[in-house]
Amino acid sequence: MDERKITMVHGSGGSATSELINEIFAREYADRTLDEMEDAAVVPGAGTLAMTTDSFVVTPLQFRGGDIGRLCVCGTVNDLLMRGAIPKYLTCGFILEEGLSVETLKQLVHSMAETAREAGIRVVAGDTKVIEGNGGLYINTAGVGFIPDGVDIRAEKAAVGDAILVSGTLGDHHAAILSERMEIETDIESDAAPLRQMVDSLISSGLPIHSFRDVTRGGLGTVLKELAVASGKVFEIEEEKIPVTAKVQDFCGLLGLDPIYMGNEGKMVVILPAEYANQALEIMKSCRYGENAVQIGTVLAAAAGESAAGGESYNAGGELICKTAIGGRRRLDVLQGEGLPRIC
Repeated sequence: MDERKITMVHGSGGSATSELINEIFAREYADRTLDEMEDAAVVPGAGTLAMTTDSFVVTPLQFRGGDIGRLCVCGTVNDLLMRGAIPKYLTCGFILEEGLSVETLKQLVHSMAETAREAGIRVVAGDTKVIEGNGGLYINTAGVGFIPDGVDIRAEKAAVGDAILVSGTLGDHHAAILSERMEIETDIESDAAPLRQMVDSLISSGLPIHSFRDVTRGGLGTVLKELAVASGKVFEIEEEKIPVTAKVQDFCGLLGLDPIYMGNEGKMVVILPAEYANQALEIMKSCRYGENAVQIGTVLAAAAGESAAGGESYNAGGELICKTAIGGRRRLDVLQGEGLPRIC
């Protein structure tokens, strides 16, 4: 057990900084490009690039089913995958607060390295800064991926008649973080996962995928509303088909939460023509993290005043309708206000 703590000297750029980099980061992220320790990484690339960046500030740093290290890789990789890109390169900037346990840092860096290997992405550049504080840690990432020729996956491509699929149960990550913050005894684990295998399998199958979207902050309701607006369509989902574990349902009942607006870190929405829905579900269920995949809805009318199921008229610009368990319909919007707690 390493009982040392991060101090301001670790951010000085001198020998203590070098020791920190060599002992923890370079050891875990061993890579031929990173090992050059140049000011910028030079990597091969051609064709169409996908790029993304994100910052991670979750509390606590370690939680059931994951930690901030795994989280930052999953979040960045999954964002690239949602455009059909093959993740290739990752950079990570660490902001360490004075007082952070060196042992904790080792564990988080190791977790991040393992997740990067699982996701098939290389950590090729990084930076470390130390600030005054109370032992916290923040991570900023940037990811680059290559989009294969012929792959064109966009939110606006959702079409009337498409099926809306979701890759698994919702709310697990949100419930795991919130229960730890509130010291509620539960064994609910975060779903933090890189979705590389699932996306690669769907794309390589040749199915006419219209849209992907990972279900993170704001939950399923926010994601589907955004997709509906982007495509100018009406999305209709069925409440009873939305997959939620009994443990998360009980947790939501205890705190008055709605699983539709709870965050996740290892789930995705797939939209494609309905005639290919069963084939897509078979592929998803055969992949790690997709065993609970299910169709939850359909893309309906597109134009203002056009009638859909039930004879109801909808506005142009995108609508999200949820058929309730008792047969009613309610319009859903993006999450209003802050979805506490901070989950990524």
